[in-house]
Amino acid sequence: MDKILKEITVPASLENLDTVIGMIEEGLEEADCPLKLIMQITVCVEEVFVNVANYAYGGEAGECFLKLEIETTDEVRKATICVTDSGVPFNPLEKEEPDITLSADERQIGGLGIFMVKKTMDEIFYSYEEGKNTLIMEKSW
Repeated sequence: MDKILKEITVPASLENLDTVIGMIEEGLEEADCPLKLIMQITVCVEEVFVNVANYAYGGEAGECFLKLEIETTDEVRKATICVTDSGVPFNPLEKEEPDITLSADERQIGGLGIFMVKKTMDEIFYSYEEGKNTLIMEKSW
């Protein structure tokens, strides 16, 4: 089994989105991830990071730690992305799923991003321990 590991800690602000996405794309490309999956995974990471940047720290400065781990065997390759912040406790997996049968005008604002992440990734886990939110997303190919 081979592993690729990339980690980054950045201020939780939108100015760092390109840096975060660049690290994820670089690791996935190293692992020969199909382009379609790279695009899907980076959209999910973008959604999660933007939520951290916009809401985790209530307008105050804070950091976001991201780790990408890719394990490869002859049969399968799996990317695990871990996003950690020290912001207010928030479990996005508990958010009620939006009613996608309603028109855009009838739907409540918010919730579509995490819904898309849930539908795209194979597994998603959340924990809040020692003052830190951790969201782990997994995708295999």
